[in-house]
Amino acid sequence: MANRTLSAIASDVNGGSSTARAMTSHWLDRMAKWNASLGAYLAVDRERSLAEADAIDARIRAGERLPLAGVPVAVKDNLHAQGFPTTCASRMLEGFRPPYDATVVTRLKAAGAVVLGKTNLDEFAMGSSTENSAFHVCRNPWDTTRIPGGSSGGSATAVAADLAPCALGSDTGGSIRQPAALTGTVGLKTTYGRVSRYGLVAFASSLDQVGPMTRRVEDAALLHDVIAGHDPNDATTSSRPVGLAIPSLRQGVKGLRIGIPDEYFTDAVDPQVRARVEAAGKALEGEGATLHRISLPHTAHAIPTYYIVATSEASSNLARYDGVHYGQRNPDAIDINGVYFGSRSKYLGKEVKRRILLGTWCLSSGFYDAFYDRALRVRSLLKADFDAAFTKVDLVLCPTTPTAAFKLGEKVADPVQMYLADILTGACNLAGIPGVSVPCGTVSVDGCDLPVGAQLMGPNWSEALLLRAAYVIEAKCWDPSRVPTFAEARS
Repeated sequence: MANRTLSAIASDVNGGSSTARAMTSHWLDRMAKWNASLGAYLAVDRERSLAEADAIDARIRAGERLPLAGVPVAVKDNLHAQGFPTTCASRMLEGFRPPYDATVVTRLKAAGAVVLGKTNLDEFAMGSSTENSAFHVCRNPWDTTRIPGGSSGGSATAVAADLAPCALGSDTGGSIRQPAALTGTVGLKTTYGRVSRYGLVAFASSLDQVGPMTRRVEDAALLHDVIAGHDPNDATTSSRPVGLAIPSLRQGVKGLRIGIPDEYFTDAVDPQVRARVEAAGKALEGEGATLHRISLPHTAHAIPTYYIVATSEASSNLARYDGVHYGQRNPDAIDINGVYFGSRSKYLGKEVKRRILLGTWCLSSGFYDAFYDRALRVRSLLKADFDAAFTKVDLVLCPTTPTAAFKLGEKVADPVQMYLADILTGACNLAGIPGVSVPCGTVSVDGCDLPVGAQLMGPNWSEALLLRAAYVIEAKCWDPSRVPTFAEARS
């Protein structure tokens, strides 16, 4: 089934040669066998998923033809799917079941998709390795001693190991693109305001975006076309018409100007990773694009700026989890201080507390101007860098991550080194522009082949163009039907 596109799955179900129940059962069975080894899912409800599949089959029998008929979708566990728990991989929300679907889930269901389960993540999406989950770590199927990236590591692992044909993730500073690069999958971060965040548990509201994670660029384009668009429940979504990606996907890249930013090809990037991304650039050039060296001069300030803006917004957003308004309450509290301090200390993880403290400090009296206000000014400079670049080039090409996947536990004790895992992805969120990571080959690390991602970034609302270029890289540099050895040996 790893060889099937989402449109092929939907065609089989629409045409009657298969059923939504059969498709859902297939991936539920694979999940039941191998999820314990990989830790990709946090919640599965076989009967609920099969009931959703039966409802899709009834719609097909009634004459409907659906673009995602019978396609099972794994959903990151910070997005609401009615009937499934939403924990954000935190003890604070353990047991919470939302009474409604996120808008993206509603749109997927309307198109015929079935929710397969809720995937693992770093707690409240705060992390780059999915080691911060309160329930269990997630493993990279290419080498189970390594991280799958984060915070959407569960979604990435589920798709890479063929425990789901596609998934939803969220991207605040690279949380879709970075795990996609480290697991050999495709991850799309859309323009801020292109996809609704209604039903997404907030981390940093000016940065968060929902997007697809798939085995193929074609599948990412299809999911984009289904979930994108204005939502009256999310005031930040744009009413601008959606530029559909599927109709133009195979139009090629002839005449496109591709920018190669000097600041993204420094000594911090592993030479093997750099070579694979440069080969992706040559592939685009071979299909008629032209490559141009450019500069994004404020790039070095992206990570410190990101970690001020993101933690400040996290401090505000997570204030609601106090044991009174939302979240678990400390059962041993004898007064209001015991409720507040006890609940947050007991049920929030170490990394979440670290970021709340950092953000609260940055917003506090005497530090707001020096840190948060200054970070917003630098954020404007980063956006101006991209705006200037896009007057000269159509897209920007660079690595998604500086290295391939690192070992579990390797950076847990050093949060600064962990934060630097997002060094090539954070600026995209600060600028609000779209970006996509597409596999462009593998590198050898300690005798193991590990995937590498090429990142493409474009001006606002250029998702269709990004996916066109990614489609060419995929065709020239990657076999999207390839399943990691871990999954192949056990299928």
